Amino acid sequence: MEKTSRLKSWVSGRINQAQVDRYLEDGRDFIPDAELESKLAPAPPPAPARVREIIARALAIQTLEPDETADLMRVRDPELWAELEAAAGQVKRKVYDNRIVTFAPLYLGNRCVNNCLYCGFRSGNAAERRRVLSLDEIRGETEVLAGRIGHKRLIVVYGEHPDTDVDYMAESIRTIYGVKVPVGRGFGQIRRVNVNAAPMPVEELKVLAEIGVGTYQVFQETYHRQTYASVHPAGSLKSDYRWRLYSMHRSLEAGIDDVGLGALFGLYDWRFEVLGLLYHARALEKRFGIGPHTISFPRLEPAENTPFIQETGYRVTDEDFRKAVTVIRLSVPYAGMILTAREPAPLRRALLPLGCTQLDASSRIGIGAYRSRSGEQVSDRQQFLLGDTRTLDEVVRELALMGHITSFCTAGYRCGRTGQCIMELLRSGQEGRFCKLNAALTFQEWLDDFATPPTRAAGEPILAREIEDIRQRMPAVFPAFMKQYERIRQGERDLYF
Repeated sequence: MEKTSRLKSWVSGRINQAQVDRYLEDGRDFIPDAELESKLAPAPPPAPARVREIIARALAIQTLEPDETADLMRVRDPELWAELEAAAGQVKRKVYDNRIVTFAPLYLGNRCVNNCLYCGFRSGNAAERRRVLSLDEIRGETEVLAGRIGHKRLIVVYGEHPDTDVDYMAESIRTIYGVKVPVGRGFGQIRRVNVNAAPMPVEELKVLAEIGVGTYQVFQETYHRQTYASVHPAGSLKSDYRWRLYSMHRSLEAGIDDVGLGALFGLYDWRFEVLGLLYHARALEKRFGIGPHTISFPRLEPAENTPFIQETGYRVTDEDFRKAVTVIRLSVPYAGMILTAREPAPLRRALLPLGCTQLDASSRIGIGAYRSRSGEQVSDRQQFLLGDTRTLDEVVRELALMGHITSFCTAGYRCGRTGQCIMELLRSGQEGRFCKLNAALTFQEWLDDFATPPTRAAGEPILAREIEDIRQRMPAVFPAFMKQYERIRQGERDLYF
């Protein structure tokens, strides 16, 4: 009884309606359902000239208008789709060069007060084994991620529950940042902790900002209001559509410069979700002058004792998923795009050239799973099942063989290249230059400390090519770069521009 009373008390105080109302315009939010539906109404495919005009805007790193995005999703001609895909890759290279950022998810607890129909962590799922990691357990998980695997970035994931409240979040993040493990010629350490959590009030978000979190993610799940209500039972915290919708507004208000948007593809028409993400990005740009640092587009995956996933009528085919990724890249051309390990390795390989910038690797999403060497997925400790469980070493090797350099850089966040600053650098193409320098430095560091011989053999030619590219394209900074690079080769760590 005491436990139930405690939960009810905590839930009743979570939502601050005033922190939503101040962002509304004439009582309306920025997702006009009827308007989005009208843009997706049946219409003739756009003329090729119109499509190429839209491509030109994307290549100029301009956020598309909703009508433009809707037109791209009406394209039927395979040759025009090939042009769209080529342009998506070109946009990515213009903004982010040929580097791919890697990270790992770290789930810290699976207790949750919500009962979302599609989620393995939902409160009504009696098959789920519940626990929250202690600080010592978090330290142990981090030692594996930073010391054995070689990750520099994490996304920490919390359920919405008083046991994982803002105080727990703050202590867990401090614990992660405090881990430093001797490895190779240097040390392993997490240098950027991103957060995937429930909506929070401004006062709590300021706590996270002071700690130094990276990107703060809250996925809307679905932008379609009716579907949102049907999958989030009334009376639960998560049933409040607008409290969730304005999470990113509150984050930016609280001083967290980088925010991440996402939708769970498969709850409703994928085209509506793409438009919803665009409207969300444009709303942030209008209010704050900056848009999302990243956009995620996970698909529904099987979860223990969660029949809704098999019953949904909006499952997204691989073909449509490919279209969604392409259109998102062109619609919000400056944003990083996260392709998660929900997807199987062959599909990730196929989608990567369409403009994706971040991949997770060595992913384990069971609570406390990284310290288990078995590598087996345990369905009753996971939110869903993964499609790609390859090691970071394997993923880095494949990226190198595909012509990509893996970046472990976290310099921009410690040099103030966040928020408005990074948006300007991304739109102008200047951020890619900083990142090229730091990608080369951190890649050499990772190869020295963590790579297996086959991965080192695949990675060294890519690194040599990048260094030559720096010499040719940035001759003024090349001598300073080489000084830093030689210091890395001699065993120094965490050097950056």
